[in-house]
Amino acid sequence: MSIAVIYGGTRPHGNTETLTKHATQGVEVEEIYLNNHNILPIIDMRHDVEGVQNRNDDYNAIIERVLQHDTLIFATPIYWYSMSGTMKNFIDRWSHSIRDNNFPDFKADMSNKKAYVIAVGGDNPSIKGLPMIEQFKYIFEFMGLEFKGYVIGKGNQPGDIHADKVALFQAEALREELRVK
Repeated sequence: MSIAVIYGGTRPHGNTETLTKHATQGVEVEEIYLNNHNILPIIDMRHDVEGVQNRNDDYNAIIERVLQHDTLIFATPIYWYSMSGTMKNFIDRWSHSIRDNNFPDFKADMSNKKAYVIAVGGDNPSIKGLPMIEQFKYIFEFMGLEFKGYVIGKGNQPGDIHADKVALFQAEALREELRVK
């Protein structure tokens, strides 16, 4: 099994990254930091004669890396009760890939994957983060990915996640699940 962690945070070594690294400690993963790449927003060209146009950014190179793995971990801070804009922008671009001749089997290729979500928020995230989890559920359902589970942690200031014993325990359980795959 090969695993890619897709980080949607913008703060290096933030609580989401810390919790995700706790979950993947000792597990071989490829880490993809979306914030380190130029991913332009989607331009809806579904109905244009020319169809989807290449945006000349880093998105295609990233999605090619993602397609090499059979398990994906989406790691995002909870911003305004949803995923980060960085993560949302990346997922929005899947609409291009579905119609892009460079990825003729994109949806079928994605449907062979398993997905997890790790998220951290500061304002009662175990409740207020659930709409985001549901959003991921619908995204994965549409794409055919198997949604295997999620971990939501609480943290606002750097390092706060270390005090969330429940999230740390859940991350350790996820680590064991990833090891036996």
